[in-house]
Amino acid sequence: MDIKDMARPLDGAGVSAFLRSLPAEPLLLGLGEARHFVGELGELRNEIFRHLVEHEGYRSFAIESDCLMGLMVDDYITLGTGTLDEVMERGFSHRFGTSPANRELVRWMRAYNQEHDEKLRFFGFDAPLEYWAESPRQALTALYALLDGPLPYTMETLDTLIGPDDRWSNEAAAMDPSQSIGQSAEAQRLRLIADDLVALLDTQAPQLSAEDRERAALYGRTAVGLLRYHYWMADASPARWARLSALRDAMMAANLHAIAEHGPALVFAHNLHLQRNKSSMPLGDQLLEWWSAGAIIGAHLGDRYAFLASAFGTAGDNTPPPDTVEGILSTLPWDHSLIDARHLAEAVTKPAPRVSHDFAYFPLDPAQLDTIDGVVFLKEAVKLD
Repeated sequence: MDIKDMARPLDGAGVSAFLRSLPAEPLLLGLGEARHFVGELGELRNEIFRHLVEHEGYRSFAIESDCLMGLMVDDYITLGTGTLDEVMERGFSHRFGTSPANRELVRWMRAYNQEHDEKLRFFGFDAPLEYWAESPRQALTALYALLDGPLPYTMETLDTLIGPDDRWSNEAAAMDPSQSIGQSAEAQRLRLIADDLVALLDTQAPQLSAEDRERAALYGRTAVGLLRYHYWMADASPARWARLSALRDAMMAANLHAIAEHGPALVFAHNLHLQRNKSSMPLGDQLLEWWSAGAIIGAHLGDRYAFLASAFGTAGDNTPPPDTVEGILSTLPWDHSLIDARHLAEAVTKPAPRVSHDFAYFPLDPAQLDTIDGVVFLKEAVKLD
């Protein structure tokens, strides 16, 4: 089969044709990044999302950013709360607020909502953590404030048990479990309290508005997830990093599950978080393995989850060898292409893996092509934000 027979130019018509080729309409359409902060991919993502909104009925966008910070962006987009400068500075984690493409996306979503009654929604779906983790204060106290009394705990009790936030957000605890307070008596009591508050939320759900239920559920699963993550940060066993990696992706998947209720939604994150196959990462003499958020949510949604992995031809000053998947795709006549990955897996036999010396760039794994629905291919990716 000619490579052009399984590919099309990446434009609105191509995106719609791809969606029609799927076995079911996805509730979540994942668009993966082979590398963060590639300007061309962000701009292309914005074009894809505008098309999905205007022609395919999409109303939600989710990004690999702090789920609690994302509430500020959503409030700006839906209600006009704050300013664009404020939400770009304080509404994103991982420096994603510095991305010109993200700024343009937020500006466009706000402008769209000012002109339409049916509002677009914005979600961060990452946990409030990187390798270290934030204090559970915001999630716990916000959940507490939404519950109706009398409650078995006071806000003063929560405040005392949490203590100074910098005890929790100590970045040194990422590498040194002895510096984590996650298994302290206070932290373990907070885990029980968080569990109780989530149970109380279930009993009070009928009296809450839909918006308050949604936010309380987010606060609840974030508080429980953060306290669980902190607990295992204090673990010194060899399984520590694999477990922490798995917990982060599980928290992402729980947020995606909630976002799917607003579907269809476009989800933008690193390929490694959206892929269906198991993730792996070398760490010293260990090989860490865990299931990604995409694999977890795919197990729940089945055909209602679809995954587009991105790949680059020339990436910076690195040109792919012709016998790699990226080298083969570089022969396509278009600057931006959308390829049926399953047909690609059948047609390209035993391609060589691409080697990248950019630690932030992850080439396609040729052995995993049959677990991807499509490949978004950029012939050149040279603009780093």
